[in-house]
Amino acid sequence: MAGSTERRVAAARMPEVRLPPLETFDDGGSLEADGDYDGLEFRGLDLTGQRAAGTRFIDCALRDCTVDEAELTNARFIDSVLEDVRGVGADLGGVSLRDVEVRGARLGGAQLHGAVLERVLFRGGKIDYPNLRAARLKDVVFEGCVLVEPDFGGAVLERVEFRDCALRQVDFGGARMTDVDLRAVAELDIARGVDRLAGAVISPAQLVELAGAFAAQIGVRVQSP
Repeated sequence: MAGSTERRVAAARMPEVRLPPLETFDDGGSLEADGDYDGLEFRGLDLTGQRAAGTRFIDCALRDCTVDEAELTNARFIDSVLEDVRGVGADLGGVSLRDVEVRGARLGGAQLHGAVLERVLFRGGKIDYPNLRAARLKDVVFEGCVLVEPDFGGAVLERVEFRDCALRQVDFGGARMTDVDLRAVAELDIARGVDRLAGAVISPAQLVELAGAFAAQIGVRVQSP
């Protein structure tokens, strides 16, 4: 329309991960709390139940690792790749991910409350019941993922894109959004927090699908005459 003032959605900045030649991690398969790992590849390790709070990973790759009940609270991942990581009940509260690619993750009940994610790409995989309450996401892209009951309660999302994802029973309660792009979501099911979509952009088809939820939010009854 002539004279339209429609604002374009700011695109998320993608991570640019260029790993150097990596050395194989060889320390009996055990991580240290407050450890400092640089330029290492962790491949095929069973990290079940390990306690490695405050650990820092720079220019690292974790591939085909199991993290059941692992404690990685306040860990930092910088310029790193997590590929085919799987596990249930991993505690990643307060974790920091910056310039990270997460590929093909299969996680259940991951605790990411208070996490800080900046320039992070999640590609493929399935994450069940992730707790992202009070997390801060900036320049984050979810691509081809299945997210089951993700909890973004009280989270701050800025320049976050969901591409060809399934968002099932998502909780946006108390979230704050800026330039959150939901238009390319393949399956959008909002369980809570439809009133927090200010700052997000949806497609016309999604607007029709969410009409009932919007009406309920403002107290409008929809019924046949």
